[in-house]
Amino acid sequence: MAYVIAQPCVDIKDRACIDECPVDCIYEGSRKLYIHPDECVDCGACEPVCPVEAIFFADDVPAEWSEYRTADTEIFETLGSPGGASGTGPLDGDHPLVAARPVLAPQS
Repeated sequence: MAYVIAQPCVDIKDRACIDECPVDCIYEGSRKLYIHPDECVDCGACEPVCPVEAIFFADDVPAEWSEYRTADTEIFETLGSPGGASGTGPLDGDHPLVAARPVLAPQS
């Protein structure tokens, strides 16, 4: 089972995790980053660099954000496994769970 990026990432998308990932498995949606569950090697390099503590091992996602385990899997159902985010570019939107959330106001 892979790592999951949960609700604290929505509208933040710091991207430090992308720089740290050795296998290029973190894809960018419009409002959230997503870890491809089949491409993730469970190394955990992304977790400690996340400034908003949004990354969890799938079995350790807090109950209030448990739907994000499904979101990070379902977002790739049509995309498949392209073998790396850098060659794919941003995703065409977000999972419905993320898209339905109110947009956070920019921090000033």
